Amino acid sequence: MQSDSRVFTCACCGNSQKFRLAGYPPRLNAMCPTCGSLERHRQFTLLLNDRPDLTKGKSILHFAPEPTLRKGIETVAASYIGADIDPNRGDREMNIEAIDLPADSIELVICNHVMEHVDDTKALAELHRILVTGGVALLTVPLVEGWPTTYENPSITDPAERLLHFGQSDHVRYYGRDFRDRVMAAGFDLEEFVAQEPYVGQYGLLPGETIFIATKR
Repeated sequence: MQSDSRVFTCACCGNSQKFRLAGYPPRLNAMCPTCGSLERHRQFTLLLNDRPDLTKGKSILHFAPEPTLRKGIETVAASYIGADIDPNRGDREMNIEAIDLPADSIELVICNHVMEHVDDTKALAELHRILVTGGVALLTVPLVEGWPTTYENPSITDPAERLLHFGQSDHVRYYGRDFRDRVMAAGFDLEEFVAQEPYVGQYGLLPGETIFIATKR
């Protein structure tokens, strides 16, 4: 089922067409019917098109690698690892809380909606450890800008209750504005790439969604 009659351009595959509903609850104009990209994938592609220095000739570690992003990134990288804790979903089985790579060995890490699933204190420390000085982690998370602090409740373990509280059955938190403080406390400087017009209307992005560009000091 399509969302409405509007036509959007997919930054990932280049096709212009009507986008489809996706997500829970369903979001309007969320999915490209050709390549399956969602809003965050298209926003990532726009960022990387604007900042080829982030990927070109770099050693890249991509957690939970999405096919819609992987192809364009892998072709310009010096080296590329698609990593996932599920051995069937990446090149290498890897736990972001204990990354099996040497310190100072990676120039770019991509974590697109990963931190809300894991112990982010351990994960951010590991990202800082494996990145070279000046290396970058590109991070996105579900975030409510109106909340000053992140909502966590470790007593909530039932998947149905997690869906109610955190928006997905395998999420363990819903971030507030203090996500920035967590990232900087791990030793990163921050820039932000925010979905704004005219790109929201042209590419079907979520208004205000942020990609955090975290650079190791």
